[in-house]
Amino acid sequence: QLQLVESGGGLVQPGGSLRLSCAASGFTLDDYAIGWFRLAPGKEREGVSCISSSGGSTNYTDSVKGRFTISRDNAKNTVYLQMNSLKPEDTAVYYCAAYRPPAHFITTLLQDEYDYWGQGTQVTVSS
Repeated sequence: QLQLVESGGGLVQPGGSLRLSCAASGFTLDDYAIGWFRLAPGKEREGVSCISSSGGSTNYTDSVKGRFTISRDNAKNTVYLQMNSLKPEDTAVYYCAAYRPPAHFITTLLQDEYDYWGQGTQVTVSS
């Protein structure tokens, strides 16, 4: 069974850091681009960051540029999202998702492209 499991969420003060992990089971992530998305109360789900299957291409939504870093370790079948300088507006449930792009350097924040989704992990930024 193909499964993605997020972990690493929690409660953190503004300015703090968290590292989210997205671990795959039932398949290997080598050929998959991975995206991180978030859903905040009263808002639509938005794309946060994504990384190509090769790891050579990444993309970030404007609000997290310079604060968040996406990376992958295919040997561990895991993708990470390092989140620094967290703000209250980063509070949301964070989801990772996977899809197989036509080329190893391609990735996207378009949610409809993604085939597999995790259950999400809650991130709360509050003092």
